[in-house]
Amino acid sequence: MSQRAVYLDIAEHLRELVAKGEPGDLLPSDAELCDQFNVSRMTARQAVQLLVHEHLVERRRGKGTFIAKRRVPRSLGSPLSFTESMRVRGLHASSTMIERRLGKATADDATALGIVDGDPVSIVERVRLADDVPMAIERAVIPADIAAAFDEDTLDGSLHRAFTDAGHLPSKADAEVSARLATDYEQEHLDLEPASVVLSEERTIYDQDGRPLEHTTTVYVADRYSFTAVLFPHDQAGGGDG
Repeated sequence: MSQRAVYLDIAEHLRELVAKGEPGDLLPSDAELCDQFNVSRMTARQAVQLLVHEHLVERRRGKGTFIAKRRVPRSLGSPLSFTESMRVRGLHASSTMIERRLGKATADDATALGIVDGDPVSIVERVRLADDVPMAIERAVIPADIAAAFDEDTLDGSLHRAFTDAGHLPSKADAEVSARLATDYEQEHLDLEPASVVLSEERTIYDQDGRPLEHTTTVYVADRYSFTAVLFPHDQAGGGDG
């Protein structure tokens, strides 16, 4: 039997394990597959990588190969918070703080938030998790006068809840998404293999009066998310030929 045929047999064996298991279950290691099928590590890894591309399994660096969770839908332009988005899908949202400090608005932050370049802002960078699985790195920049109403405990939870409690209801978001390879920094915080793909979303959130509340860059694990968008005919968007 050729190595290619064995590689396909291994992939089919893993699909059967996925079908019988639950998201988060640990699957056989590359070494165990090598022993079971009497193949090279390269052949075993090729079979596993096929299922990674099918979004059936995910590799976590230094931990192993696991049955993947269903990808979480994310709507572009939705002001729904990460915490609320996970809750409505039956997942428990949590965060790990990377950085929390006062800083100065960059030119991009200033343009997005309608403030002056160099104005004081609050910067909050966190890893966002769903059922303890790292989903994204989120870096939020908030005007200092709005962030002044937040206490230390607030920044460990939902920023959207904090905005609402302060009288600023998140009502609209503008967003732009691009795909790229993860940096070493992102691989470390998101438990990713080298050469993993991430989706980078730049987003500005506005309150009920149209005031910008938050300029956020969020880096999502590509195979744990799917993005959706609502598209309008040109005439509804103010363009087109009628």
